[in-house]
Amino acid sequence: MFFNFFFFFFLFFIILCILAAFSSLYVVRQQSVAIIERFGRYHKTSTSGMNVRLPLGIDKIAARVQLRLLQSEIIVETKTQDNVFVTMNVATQYRVNEHNVTDAYYKLMRPEAQIKSYIEDALRSSVPKLTLDELFEKKDEIALEVQKQVAEEMSTYGYIIVKTLITKVEPDAEVKQSMNEINAAQRKRVAAQELAEADKIKIVTAAEAEAEKDRLHGVGIAEQRKAIVDGLADSIQELKGANVELTEEQIMSILLTNQYLDTLNNFADKEGNNTIFLPANPDGVESIRTQILSALKAK
Repeated sequence: MFFNFFFFFFLFFIILCILAAFSSLYVVRQQSVAIIERFGRYHKTSTSGMNVRLPLGIDKIAARVQLRLLQSEIIVETKTQDNVFVTMNVATQYRVNEHNVTDAYYKLMRPEAQIKSYIEDALRSSVPKLTLDELFEKKDEIALEVQKQVAEEMSTYGYIIVKTLITKVEPDAEVKQSMNEINAAQRKRVAAQELAEADKIKIVTAAEAEAEKDRLHGVGIAEQRKAIVDGLADSIQELKGANVELTEEQIMSILLTNQYLDTLNNFADKEGNNTIFLPANPDGVESIRTQILSALKAK
């Protein structure tokens, strides 16, 4: 009987030791730490991997703290210097300082709420100093300044502020509509200016083309007249060389009369010119010849 009692006691002791051994072993996952308390007081911080503690509730895992990057997104409503209410979306990335895990766990109950309070306070102290246009232009600078302020405050609680971004600035609905109308008016004005400039270019180009056309037409007429004069001069020289007993005035009279008749011929050949008015009397051509010679002599 004594042997049986001793056997059961020994078996119980072995089982108890096995349970104690298993309960003293624990695993901490990567990118996290475990806060170990002994009899309700902080004892140590265990890093990732297999760890050992005193069994039977002597050492207790009070919490497992994540070291991974966390993100908090908040919405802040404030007013600019020109009395425009704006809604700002702010994203903050933060993490626990692995060298100060105890402060992160014991000093702060709700870190996200605390970060939100600090961001709201920082924005509501800086945004009212800026107009709406300045806010849009300097939102990155404001985000950096807010990040510095919040990081300084949260460092005392064992948190590191990695990045703060102002992802959206939304003015009041009426102000936004007014801005859209102003932008639309500006775009219309620019479009009208572009159209006017295009019309101007078109008109200038057409005028330049017309001027060039007139210039070339004048050159053509000048060339034509020069050719006519050269032809008359050649004809006069040919008649003189043929030993025809005519004076220069008579030769000129003949040539001018022929030129006049050729002109009438060309005029009659053109499409649409169906009627030609000629002198009715036989002396008509002679009269025209006399008039031409008189005009030349007058010059």
